[in-house]
Amino acid sequence: MSARAGRGTRRARVAPAAPPSSLGAVPLRHPAMVAALGAGAACLVISASYRLFETDLWQHLVMGRAIWERGLPRVNLWTWPQYGDPYFISSWGFRALVWPIWWWGGVEGLFAWRWLTTLGVFALLLATARTMGARGFLALVTLAWVSLAYRMRTDVRPETLASLLLAAEFWLLERDRVAPADDAQAPKPTRGTWAIPPLVGLWANVHISVHLGFVLLAFYLLDASWRARRSGADGRAARARRRRLLIVAIASVAAAFANPFGWGALAQAFEFALVWRNDPLIRTIGELQPLRWQEALAGGLVVWPLLAVARIRRRGIDVVELLACAFFTALALSSLRFVATWSLLAGPFLARDLHEWTTGRRWTVPRLPLAGRAALAIVAMALVCLPSWARVDLPLGIEIDPQTYPARACDFIEAHGIRGRGLNNSSFGGYQAYRFWPDRERLPFLSSQPEYARAQDRRLFLDALRTRAGWRALDGRHHFDYVLYERDQVPGDSLLDFLDRDPRFALVFGDDAAEVLVRRDRFPGVVDSFAYRFLPAGKAGRYALGPACRADPALRRGAEIELDRMIAASPLNGGASHLRGFLAAMDGDLETARASLAQALRIKPLLPNLHDLLGSIALQQGRFRDAVREYDAERRLHDPPPGIFYHTAIAWQELGRLDRARAFYRRELERDPGHSGASDSLAALDTRLR
Repeated sequence: MSARAGRGTRRARVAPAAPPSSLGAVPLRHPAMVAALGAGAACLVISASYRLFETDLWQHLVMGRAIWERGLPRVNLWTWPQYGDPYFISSWGFRALVWPIWWWGGVEGLFAWRWLTTLGVFALLLATARTMGARGFLALVTLAWVSLAYRMRTDVRPETLASLLLAAEFWLLERDRVAPADDAQAPKPTRGTWAIPPLVGLWANVHISVHLGFVLLAFYLLDASWRARRSGADGRAARARRRRLLIVAIASVAAAFANPFGWGALAQAFEFALVWRNDPLIRTIGELQPLRWQEALAGGLVVWPLLAVARIRRRGIDVVELLACAFFTALALSSLRFVATWSLLAGPFLARDLHEWTTGRRWTVPRLPLAGRAALAIVAMALVCLPSWARVDLPLGIEIDPQTYPARACDFIEAHGIRGRGLNNSSFGGYQAYRFWPDRERLPFLSSQPEYARAQDRRLFLDALRTRAGWRALDGRHHFDYVLYERDQVPGDSLLDFLDRDPRFALVFGDDAAEVLVRRDRFPGVVDSFAYRFLPAGKAGRYALGPACRADPALRRGAEIELDRMIAASPLNGGASHLRGFLAAMDGDLETARASLAQALRIKPLLPNLHDLLGSIALQQGRFRDAVREYDAERRLHDPPPGIFYHTAIAWQELGRLDRARAFYRRELERDPGHSGASDSLAALDTRLR
């Protein structure tokens, strides 16, 4: 060894680049591994089979249709305020691809896309993990775990294709890194790196995240440079890899410009990060919020940094893992959108690090045969995934969640000739364009990508959500003819409450997905036939309706008639059925109340207070076991409403379980020490038990 090489060796330990040990390895074709792979694939398919709820889907579909019918549009065809303005269609390649899938396959075609892309991504991640040396069953369990972080990005969106390309690049680069050190053997296993430039060129046409491909390539280039410096005269392979990756990087940059929008396609990511991301309206988008530390801990984001540091102590520095862990963990913490990307990069490294840790220890337990180890891996994968599959807010089903798009509301708009200048929330903009394009008079105000709206309109729209004066200013600028708006207002959104107090508008349609309000002087016939006179559009008005109906029987009767009409107008009537059941209970009609609330529960199982009301009805009807079950369900799904512990105690007392009754009376008093009913009942119960 030369003096220079010796000095380089003493500076720092470098993780070996040679192919890893086969300790604990199981061939892919072994029957035990085949069974475990089948179980892992089944887990991925199930995880990617929740009901679709991504509202951007409709925007992708309408733009894909336009590309196929008219060629690539260069002007805005999707919103009426900016109709005809120059327009940049991001992810145009994905949109052109997804339209024929929808046209030929419908919902089933979309789910086939989800399954195939998810399986493709994790097949590549498994190949990467095995390339790194994680060739046992533990790698499958590790990837099943990280797939839960990826799960929320398996909707039909451009990221699914971008993730596939990122996973492919990751595999090619890692395959190149562990090539034999002998230069004579290097060309054959490293030919795949020349697939990276066309891969990047494709990526630039399907999603703006192509910059992540350059980031990953830079990490591997830095790793090659590090190894070349630390290996001294014996580092011919490392220096050759550095030159090769540098050429690949230059070719990839050139390939990225091979898109219809040139530099604009690459600049969009910077525009979003530096400009749009700071826009007040864009900041309200849920997936752009930073990850809270509780979510980071629950999601396991701290596991990778801990394992990476531990591996440095055992094996030396792995430059790629160190940089990727730091960069992608920081990216995930900055935005929920990037948690899935973190999972893709973390998965193979976690699998390798855990494999090395487990195989490097002296275990006192006897080794199981391969069939037994495969069975343990299958059980472990199922146990890891089951809690996520059981989520009530993410039900499994091969369908598009009907409450996420305004199908019935648009039916009403079309059937009754409502057109003109409409106002909508951005999540409905994609479906409205999909439903009515190319009819210019029924296009939305905002698309599902509000960043493309004019800055003044974004500011005015946000003000309209928050203040009545803001609504007046927005309407004064655009003079809206109708409003198509989501029924479930997010916190801070009071637009429907302002419209309730605006005498120029009337509510003419409503269901769980959307409400339609029209200007009275613009559509007098529709108002005369369909206007709701007792039911408000906004959340504040609906909350106030119950107490008002209790004090005014005539108002209650009018509201019940209108609720029956609203329920008959749409199958998505969970909210109306909930209110109808509440009013029926107020009338003393417990059977009607029970039936209405049960219907609401079937449609919207996560509505607060549904189980509480059903429990109270069961308590009044003497069905005490049912009452306990309903109260338990309410507490499990939501924050306990006032009095629920007291009512649960009564039910247990009627069932003869005095110990449980006493416990629930005490829980009610812990929360509300002034609850006289609970204190009196507890005192009477204590006297009885003496």
